[in-house]
Amino acid sequence: MKTTALRIHGKMDLRLETFELPPVGDDGIVAEVLCDSICMSSHKAAKQGPAHKRVPDDCATTPPIIGHEFSGRLVEVGAKWADQFAPGDKFGIQPALMYKGSLDAPGYSFPTIGGDATHVRIPSCVMEMDCLLKYAGDAYFMASLSEPVSCIIGALKAQYHMTPGSYEHHMGIVEGGKCACLASAGPMGLGLIDLLVHGDRKPALVIVTDIDQARLDRAASILTPEDAKANGVELRYVNTRIDNPVGSLLDISGGTGFDDVFVMVPVAPVVEQGGAILGRDGCLNFFAGPTDTAFSANFNFYDVHYGGTHIVGTSGGNTQDMRDALALMGAGRINPAMMITHVGGLTAAKETTLHLPDIPGGKKLLYTQVDLPLTAIDDFAEAGKDNPLFAELAEVCDRHNGLWSLEAEQLVLEKAPPLVV
Repeated sequence: MKTTALRIHGKMDLRLETFELPPVGDDGIVAEVLCDSICMSSHKAAKQGPAHKRVPDDCATTPPIIGHEFSGRLVEVGAKWADQFAPGDKFGIQPALMYKGSLDAPGYSFPTIGGDATHVRIPSCVMEMDCLLKYAGDAYFMASLSEPVSCIIGALKAQYHMTPGSYEHHMGIVEGGKCACLASAGPMGLGLIDLLVHGDRKPALVIVTDIDQARLDRAASILTPEDAKANGVELRYVNTRIDNPVGSLLDISGGTGFDDVFVMVPVAPVVEQGGAILGRDGCLNFFAGPTDTAFSANFNFYDVHYGGTHIVGTSGGNTQDMRDALALMGAGRINPAMMITHVGGLTAAKETTLHLPDIPGGKKLLYTQVDLPLTAIDDFAEAGKDNPLFAELAEVCDRHNGLWSLEAEQLVLEKAPPLVV
């Protein structure tokens, strides 16, 4: 079977190419990819090329397919897996395989599997590690977003606190505690707020900060303080482009600081601000992965010694985290559609990945079977003056509070120009 896929050949060298996939064989599975959401980690892989820990040294001669937040349906199933999977099954992929301790992952390391492709051959190691996950929902984009949501779930689980006077560690955020989400009005920050308000373990107080009032206003219109209150959470949005933001945040905490602090950008002053607002036994989660291998920030070790403050960091989630994400989405408790701000086709994958930091907004969602320019949801109405599809999409998104939806996805899959190679 032929596929068209975006492959990485070296630093900032991505190429959309058509080639033949290996046959399914007894131990493989061939799948049609329907959508992939572009992650900043893919940009980092493109920027670093073979210097990236997950990109193979021989990528120039054996280029892997890029993209790891994808979903689709199975087309052919090898005999080894016929008792577990069947053609037509919808799926999501957990890319963090940890197969035999390796960092190799779909979307970074393999020549036959990645999200920016029309079709892929899923190697046996993915199934052996239980990382091919069936998806029972209707919207493919939800399964695609289960990977970034799983990263947030993993971060929430990685938080830890200690019983005073003992050495017993308690994993997870403090239930009924105080939580600060710094620089959290972006796509992953919105997902974090959604989980804090609608997840199984909730703080009593959630503070969300940013220095962009428009982003804060959009976040507040989607994740409202009123809905949070109905779920037992006091939710407040704070613009920290002010004098003495640390003092203001500490005042909001009642002067005692926060139990859990999440830092959603790799910016040293924000990390330091997070450390300064920790309460006793407070845990700071450095969520955002930097591209600078020498990135550092000051941290108050007086507070570490006498106040028991500490730091944790996670990179990705595990398979159970993804199952939890799919379950929460399936139950309608969280809505990761709020992460998506741009939509396009596979033809937009190269430029989107290479220039992701320069494109404002949240998640960029690509439908891999179609030819569609990357377009912001906010720009659909304007684009609709020349393209009837965007005019229809603008009307659909307006009906869904400006958010992407199953209805919008179905419209793209039915009416967008098919990919021609």
